[in-house]
Amino acid sequence: MAKQATTSTTSAKNPKVGFVSLGCAKALVDSERILTQLRAEGYDFAPDYDGADVVIVNTCGFLDSARDESLSAIGEAMAENGKVIVTGCMGATPELIRDKFPNVLAITGPAQYESVLNAVHKAVPPKHEPYFDLVPSQGVKLTPRHYAYLKISEGCNNRCSFCIIPKLRGDLVSRPVGDVLKEAENLVKSGVKELLIISQDTSAYGIDTKYATSQWQGREVRAKFIDLCRELGTMSKDMGGAWVRLHYVYPYPHVDEVIELMADGKILPYLDIPFQHASPQVLKNMRRPANQEKVIERIAKWRKACPDMTVRSTFIVGFPGETEEDFQFLLDWLQEAQLDRVGCFRYENVSDADSNALSGHVSEEVKEERWNRFMEAQQGISQKRLQNKIGKTLDVLVDSVSEEGSRSGSEAVAHYKIIGRSHADAPEIDGLVHVESKGRVLPGTIIKVKITDSDAYDLFGTKL
Repeated sequence: MAKQATTSTTSAKNPKVGFVSLGCAKALVDSERILTQLRAEGYDFAPDYDGADVVIVNTCGFLDSARDESLSAIGEAMAENGKVIVTGCMGATPELIRDKFPNVLAITGPAQYESVLNAVHKAVPPKHEPYFDLVPSQGVKLTPRHYAYLKISEGCNNRCSFCIIPKLRGDLVSRPVGDVLKEAENLVKSGVKELLIISQDTSAYGIDTKYATSQWQGREVRAKFIDLCRELGTMSKDMGGAWVRLHYVYPYPHVDEVIELMADGKILPYLDIPFQHASPQVLKNMRRPANQEKVIERIAKWRKACPDMTVRSTFIVGFPGETEEDFQFLLDWLQEAQLDRVGCFRYENVSDADSNALSGHVSEEVKEERWNRFMEAQQGISQKRLQNKIGKTLDVLVDSVSEEGSRSGSEAVAHYKIIGRSHADAPEIDGLVHVESKGRVLPGTIIKVKITDSDAYDLFGTKL
């Protein structure tokens, strides 16, 4: 979890808003929407507390540790500025904030954009009427220019015992597909080279609206997972080949339909599926699907249809009731599944989560020991899978470039260190590709790289 800093604008007469954004990519999108509307209304953004007329803190409340960080951020903003508006997931429990900070100006829940704007208007009225041409069509972004998160729905219909997202953000609410596609088009037109599709349950998109249709480019398009992926893939091809990456995809049967699009190169051959565990008993306690044997069969089928496919996932160790046998089952499953990218979390109680009341809570020492064993096992899998890429040529999206000088004879010769990502690497959660280049390239460029080496998580290569 990281604070996202906004950049200041040039106007000296308009009111200035400071902004602290905490939490996941979905919360980051909420922050971008609030900032876009404020910019349209003539507000400027302050890079520090001293220059802000009011500060907005977009909080995370998923884990108790996240709540502690959110309270700390609110406390810092109150101490440094004093005029603070709180929004986000923790805003769903305003009493926790008011008890500690009774003088905050306003508290709103997640995705309550109008309430946030109203609170800002009350604290610092805008200087003039809004002019929407002040804002680029893609809106204000907190990510680098060449990639952006595209949120397609809010809330979740699942009732996992460890998760309070439905309590914080409600049931699934899908955006109209026409609105999603228009936002995607604006982002690609603005120079975005990678669209990261996010929601709480991406493959459930449109279920709540019974796949309602929207007009898009003179025809009817359904708000359905496969239709959305197909349209995004076609759009990216027509507009220069922007990458489309799918996150938080539950392995429903209809996910199989998307693999063909990946094999055809229309969207990235990358699936982020939150499996969470493999033991049937633990999955039952988590209230998640427990047919992991069939999942392995499906992964094998996907890889056969699309050999370049990357499968990433996240897991929880030390869940209440997890025995040593359950954990060993997970390790054995991991070896069989051979997932490319994996994240692992030690179970942590979440206020109001049903899992808190389960019996058999695991000690912190055992959680740590199992986490280390899990990471060691996955590290070996990752290292072997990356070694198989040595000698191959990959497309790499450049994230950053630094110049390094060297001397050839009596003359200095510049060469460049490039850090980028292949189709197998989502920003901030997966590995990197470290590239040597004799010529300069710009961030956001997609280059060809010959892979020469690897380690447990990253690749190394030379620009062709």
